[in-house]
Amino acid sequence: MAEWVFRGVTADPGRVHTEGRMVRAALEDARDQVAALFAVRPRQVVLTSGGTEAVNAAVWGVLAPAGRGAPVACAAVEHSAVRDASARLGTVIDVAVDRLGRITAAAVTAALERSLAEHSRLPALVHCQSANHEVGTLQDVADVVGLCRERGVVVHVDAVAAAGHVPLDLESLGADLVSVSAHKLGGPAGMGALIVRRGLRIDPLLVGGEQERGRRAGLEDVAGAIGFGAAAAVLAEPGRIDAEAAAARRRTDHLLHAATTVDAVHPYGDPDRRVPHIVCLGIDGVEAEPVLLGLDQAGVAVHSGSSCSSESLEPSPVLEAMGVDGERSLRLSVGWSTTDGDVEAFAAAFPGVVGRLRGLRS
Repeated sequence: MAEWVFRGVTADPGRVHTEGRMVRAALEDARDQVAALFAVRPRQVVLTSGGTEAVNAAVWGVLAPAGRGAPVACAAVEHSAVRDASARLGTVIDVAVDRLGRITAAAVTAALERSLAEHSRLPALVHCQSANHEVGTLQDVADVVGLCRERGVVVHVDAVAAAGHVPLDLESLGADLVSVSAHKLGGPAGMGALIVRRGLRIDPLLVGGEQERGRRAGLEDVAGAIGFGAAAAVLAEPGRIDAEAAAARRRTDHLLHAATTVDAVHPYGDPDRRVPHIVCLGIDGVEAEPVLLGLDQAGVAVHSGSSCSSESLEPSPVLEAMGVDGERSLRLSVGWSTTDGDVEAFAAAFPGVVGRLRGLRS
């Protein structure tokens, strides 16, 4: 079925003719595969153009009916899509984090109480990411979701950084809304999903059609969905996520060891309770941008949370919320295509790059 679609048949899955029904079958097979990976029912999966749309759909779906300016509890370590979507429609109440970038149930409780004091109501929405996208810290998401459900507050979980890298049983978690992205777990770019708790109704962000059971208008990206489903099916194989996580953890542990043998280089985030594929480094004495460029010349691609290497003019709000230097960080990640040779290339290049740059400063 998938090969048939990719050969160029692009019928509308909403039509009742033979070609439309065949494409519909391929689309629903893909939805089934995504649902199985996250232990939810297929009808809970709303296919989107990626994690950013899924986040915006979650925020719009809750805040549009709640009224502009409704309070939203959101930590500064949340992804910019979460923060910006919330600030556009609501009044953001900050959720404090510790120096590891962790959101705790106690911090969320404090934000709920502040909302009651300042707005005479609980937040319309609480955000709690499952893992941080810059430093990798795993959040106390089950505790936060449980707290919100007890208080009758809708909770959204941004699971983009964790999905496909750690097991996620979303039915057991019980979050109202969960955002995921296909390309972060080996699927195609430009594809994602918003997973909606059974029984919850939200206003659609995109209107003008009845696709996705009226929750997201527009002709579905069938080819993207098939790719998403294929990646989800591979990850749903028994033991697959655990095996990939073990390989990723071994490589990021090696990266951390190689980096921290250099003086005044230290990890950010929780070194133990983190997603296996992300580590973040602080580098004293030199800004991250020249380190990034030096590593790039050595054939090693990394990322920085600093303002110089992103499209934002501000330092990383994640690192600033943690109380660390947002201009001197380096984010390292590994994926399914990463090899031991890639890790060795970093280990060989990093000390020399940092040493040369510190030498220039002195």
